[in-house]
Amino acid sequence: MTSRSRGPEALGERYGSGEPDGQGPHDGVRQWARASDHGQVHQAGRDQHFWGSGPAPQATASLPPDRPLTGRKERTDTLLAALAPDGASTTVVTGLPGVGKTVLALHAAHRAVERGRFPGGTLYVHLRGYDPAGAVGPEQALESLLRALGVRDKDLPPTVEEQAGLYRSELNRRAERHGAVLIVADDASSPGQLRHLVPAHPAHRLLATSRDALTAPDFPARLVSLDELDTESATELIAVALARVSPGDPRTGEEAGALERVAEYCGRLPLALTIAAALLTDDPGLPITALAGDLADARTRLKRLQHEDGDGRSLAVEAAFGLSYHRLKARDARLFRLLSLNPGPDLSTKAAALLSDQEERETRTGLATLARAGLINEQPPRSGRWRAHDLIRLYAAELPEEEDEKEALKRLLMYYTITCDAADDHLRALPGQPVPELFLNRAAALTWLDAERANLTATVPHAVTDYPQVIARLAECLSVYLLQHRHFHDALAVNEYALTAARELGSRHGEAAALNNLGNALREVQRYDDAIHALDQAIAIFGDLDDRYNEDLARSTLDATLLEMQEDRERRGWRRWFRWGRSRGPEA
Repeated sequence: MTSRSRGPEALGERYGSGEPDGQGPHDGVRQWARASDHGQVHQAGRDQHFWGSGPAPQATASLPPDRPLTGRKERTDTLLAALAPDGASTTVVTGLPGVGKTVLALHAAHRAVERGRFPGGTLYVHLRGYDPAGAVGPEQALESLLRALGVRDKDLPPTVEEQAGLYRSELNRRAERHGAVLIVADDASSPGQLRHLVPAHPAHRLLATSRDALTAPDFPARLVSLDELDTESATELIAVALARVSPGDPRTGEEAGALERVAEYCGRLPLALTIAAALLTDDPGLPITALAGDLADARTRLKRLQHEDGDGRSLAVEAAFGLSYHRLKARDARLFRLLSLNPGPDLSTKAAALLSDQEERETRTGLATLARAGLINEQPPRSGRWRAHDLIRLYAAELPEEEDEKEALKRLLMYYTITCDAADDHLRALPGQPVPELFLNRAAALTWLDAERANLTATVPHAVTDYPQVIARLAECLSVYLLQHRHFHDALAVNEYALTAARELGSRHGEAAALNNLGNALREVQRYDDAIHALDQAIAIFGDLDDRYNEDLARSTLDATLLEMQEDRERRGWRRWFRWGRSRGPEA
């Protein structure tokens, strides 16, 4: 890592975000974003990190809760047969967005567990295959699953192939000691996300969901397609949802005809039906006939209900989203639109407050309103972290822009950068060295970084074009964390963007720092030739800048890389006679 100044004062100098007495970091971010005329501000199951001695905790009962399922008995039986001892090793539930693939898969998984078919436990990973911020890669999915199986961060192999080998070995060991394991991989978009997750042991099962029929010569999977509900099941879904909240609600019995019309206008698609039920639940005095009239008046929506575009996204979902959105109060509608500015897969209540420029308590009330409307949800419950389905995020992003979107984005990016800088100070600090008070201790800083990693790494490519200076800073603040906690592929991506930003800005020192960090990451994934090339460039630039301290650090990394490369080649039988000097100059 390169040396740098630390502390909130230094950051304030870099970004003009100094905080007057009596203000917290939240207010400082807001003030800077308002005042600046040259603003520089602007993603598997959640990773688990464990410290201490002894065996790492395991998370082998990690299925999300079962939810009520209507009209899917036949498909449930099909999945239970596929999950039987004589069933398919890999099963993929396919169908259009919002058709209920995840609910069906989890329902069948819980039924199989209740029948005692998976004594070895269950694993769950959300692959976000269609997330605008980017899908979860196989290395990220494997890291998450290995941690759930009890593998510590320090024992995670550096390459995808080695991770896959350890994953299969751990599953084989678990089969011998405990029995069959069920792996549920939700929302895959390609066979590449699933290939490495297929267990080798015949007792285990992989159950995945996808909008696409995932087939490939090297990915044999049983496909179970899912269609929309029949009219009876669609109306039952709404009636059950209302009765669950208010058992005495008379509307479904009194307005059966209107209920059928609502179901048909929703295309009998479970997601659209769920949103319609949420509208009725939110307003107990709203007649179903009135809701049916609202849907019937939406002529463009009715046309979209019959349309499905090339990638499998149904406009029926968009129509239901639009109806829910247009019923929001102006303040809540604004918050919904602003949430789509966050580049990552979820965001905290605090981040949402910065986007909307409101107090956190007021913002949480608005978020809860959006959750009741079915537009977002809090995952996990009571966690203070909010997530929208990727199609809902796309819908929100396509809505007319807010007048203050640029300022809102500056506030959010400034929050991420300032807080990440403070967390990085805690990671770099030596014992007794002063650290920012934004975090109580190093553990608190790590907790924040773990929770925000997907957002921080997604922010870098999202904002690098418009805010290269801030992205270069953010990438440097992330480097120690990503390398120490073996998020090597994230480190590669982040520092490649940082290198682009530094060159665009003409910052020679920033370029050298990015090359040095990139070399560290390349070394960790055993791309030794690329690492040597990057480190050679960093050494040359540091030398030109007369930065002997960072030049020596880069040379030390280069020496270690050369030694590791030689040992690796000897280990592989690639013995060659060569000698590398301990002090190669830039010209080498």
